[in-house]
Amino acid sequence: MAFLSTRLQALISIVALLMLSGCSPGDPAKDQKEADEIIVAAAANLTDAFEEIGRGFTAETGIRVTYSFGATADLARQIENGGPFDVYAAADVAHVDGLVRKGFVTAETRAIYARGRLVLWIPPGGRAEVNRVEELRRDDVKLIAIAKPEVAPYGRAAVDALRSLGMWPEIEPRVVYAQNVAQAKQFAASGNADAAFLPRALVRPGEGRYIEIDERLHEAIDQAMGVVSASRKQDRARRFVEFVLSPQGQAILERFGYVRPPAP
Repeated sequence: MAFLSTRLQALISIVALLMLSGCSPGDPAKDQKEADEIIVAAAANLTDAFEEIGRGFTAETGIRVTYSFGATADLARQIENGGPFDVYAAADVAHVDGLVRKGFVTAETRAIYARGRLVLWIPPGGRAEVNRVEELRRDDVKLIAIAKPEVAPYGRAAVDALRSLGMWPEIEPRVVYAQNVAQAKQFAASGNADAAFLPRALVRPGEGRYIEIDERLHEAIDQAMGVVSASRKQDRARRFVEFVLSPQGQAILERFGYVRPPAP
C-alpha cells in the first residue's frame, strides 16, 4: 500500500512538473498535419484561382494549402515582420523583388507566374448604364470602387488608366477606396458603389457585366511569387511554386482570365 502511495505521489509530481514547464505529450498526428501543410500569402486577386490550384496541388502531392489573401503591399510588410508564411504570391513583380533584395524571399525561387487583366465591373442589377469606361462620367454613376493604389497593383493600374484617358481629375472625387480588390468587388456587389475596377479573375461567369481595359493605358500587371526564406518547409514550398508554373497550374490560371507570363 505504501509502495502504491509512493508511486502515485511520484506520478503526481511528474504531471505537476510538466504543467509548470509548459510541456505536454507530443501529438504525432498534429505534428504530421503541420508538416504536410504550407501557408501561402497571396494577393486578393488570386482568391478564386488559387483555391482551385490548391485543390489540384493537394490531390497531386498530399500537401495541404492554407491561404492568407490580402493586398500585395500589406502581405509584404507581414513577411518582413515575421509572418509565418511559406510562399508569397504578389500581384506585381516589384514587391517580390524588394523582398528578394532584403533577403526575405529566396532569389532562385522568384518567378513571374501570370499576367493579370484589369476590367471595369458593373454588378448584377446595377443602376449605372455604362458600356464604355468613358461613360463613368455619367451623372448616374455616383461612386466607383478602386483598391488603394499604394497597396494594390490593380488599383494603381486603374488610376493609371483613368489618367491616360484624361478622366482622373473628374472621376477622383467619386472614388471610394478599398483595402484590396476583393473588398472593391464587395463595395459594388453590396450597392455601395456603382462600378468597380477589378482583376478579370474575380469576375465569375454570368456575374454582372465587365468592360476590359486596354492594356496600353497602364503598365502590364505581371505577377511574381517566391518561397519565403524563413520558411522551414522549403521543399514543400518549392513544390507549390513549381505546380503553379506547371502546365496544370497555368491552365487553371488561364481559365480565370490570366495570361501566360512573358518568356524570361
